[in-house]
Amino acid sequence: MKKFYIHTLGCKVNEYESDGIALSLENQGWLKGDKRQKADVFIINTCAVTSKASMQSRQAIRKIIRENPDAKVIVTGCHAQTDPEQIKKIDKINQKDQIVCHKDKIQIANHIASICENKSPLTFKKPDHSLENIFHGFDSAVTGEMTRAYLKIQDGCNAFCTYCIVPHARGSSVSMPEKQVLKHLRQLNDAGFKEVIITGIHTGMYGLDLREKSSLLDLLEKINDEKPIYRVRLSSIEPGEINNGIINLARQENILCDHFHIPLQSGDDDILKKMKRPYDAALFEKVIHQIHKKIPTAGIGVDTLIGFPSETDEQFENTYQLIKKLPISYLHVFPFSARKGTPAFHFDNKVDPKVIKSRCARMRELGKIKQKAFISAQLNKRQEGLVQHKPDSKTGVLKATTSNYLTVFLNKKYNLGGKIINLIPEQFDSDMNITGRIVE
Repeated sequence: MKKFYIHTLGCKVNEYESDGIALSLENQGWLKGDKRQKADVFIINTCAVTSKASMQSRQAIRKIIRENPDAKVIVTGCHAQTDPEQIKKIDKINQKDQIVCHKDKIQIANHIASICENKSPLTFKKPDHSLENIFHGFDSAVTGEMTRAYLKIQDGCNAFCTYCIVPHARGSSVSMPEKQVLKHLRQLNDAGFKEVIITGIHTGMYGLDLREKSSLLDLLEKINDEKPIYRVRLSSIEPGEINNGIINLARQENILCDHFHIPLQSGDDDILKKMKRPYDAALFEKVIHQIHKKIPTAGIGVDTLIGFPSETDEQFENTYQLIKKLPISYLHVFPFSARKGTPAFHFDNKVDPKVIKSRCARMRELGKIKQKAFISAQLNKRQEGLVQHKPDSKTGVLKATTSNYLTVFLNKKYNLGGKIINLIPEQFDSDMNITGRIVE
């Protein structure tokens, strides 16, 4: 039996697409290997969100070629889409059927089968995003190997923030039809999943491109009414696309998890304008307070982008002080990385890397303070948790993920993987590891 291995870099959407490719190959009789095993075919699903991610993608390609000189190699993903010429410079990546563009990802299994059977391989062409406004998805639900499944309901982005390469990699916003979303959720439920993470590149744009116009709220209300799965979670949503309807669906009696991940990037209005972000700090603050007022227990994660060109100490302080006063649960802190192909790559007044590093360190410390305060407020409160299939690698203890996105180490080691249980978080340590007990 032929073996394949997929190396994935980047976001949850990439993970979903890699899992879909893997499932397609397994359905054709291939065996999925791990990185310690020799494989007949290696697939590298690349990332281009930062210059570092692109560099890491090329490093991964070189390493796989070096360690597996006789294997077939397929390169796909955002870096393969935005800069295929860079990848072609890598030794042994010189055939057109080795680099697969984003829109053709779902055909990779058939492509590999054609190559390995010495048939004429499929012809892949870089798509014209302005003409190909179609959602390309897998026919069946993608299960993967995680306790929680992903479902990509939207792809692409129309925003073109000045620092972001993703719209150039994935094209304009496209949506999975509503019937297909519900079908995939039912299939995941039948496969035993209790939670599905709804993901996309710009999820809040869902439905606006469909022939029968829809919206993310319309879809979530349909899911809440039909309940094809036990619960769903939003992976990320823009602040201007969160409304009272979506917040209300995250209340305890409904199907949507009370967890929001919201990109802020900057708390300074001038920097937000230079980033071409479609909101100001006041709107962001209002949205956070709306969520917290309606659902005090909700987990609220925030992305920040530190050191954007021309960001002054005062402007960074505006971001810091905004986050400091808001009821936020955790922070993701990213240093600005000038991305070739974006307007910000050419912006003047670059911030010194040492200053960026210092600001990021300070913001991460604030993130720890926020996380500690949130966890403290959740202690000794009964919650539902989804028990992960794999116990903690160090202790062998089971872990569960709560609706509001706490990871709780449990006081039992017997197999409860994939089950929804009631638990009470009781304490946590300096590394924010939470321990709790199962309750009936």
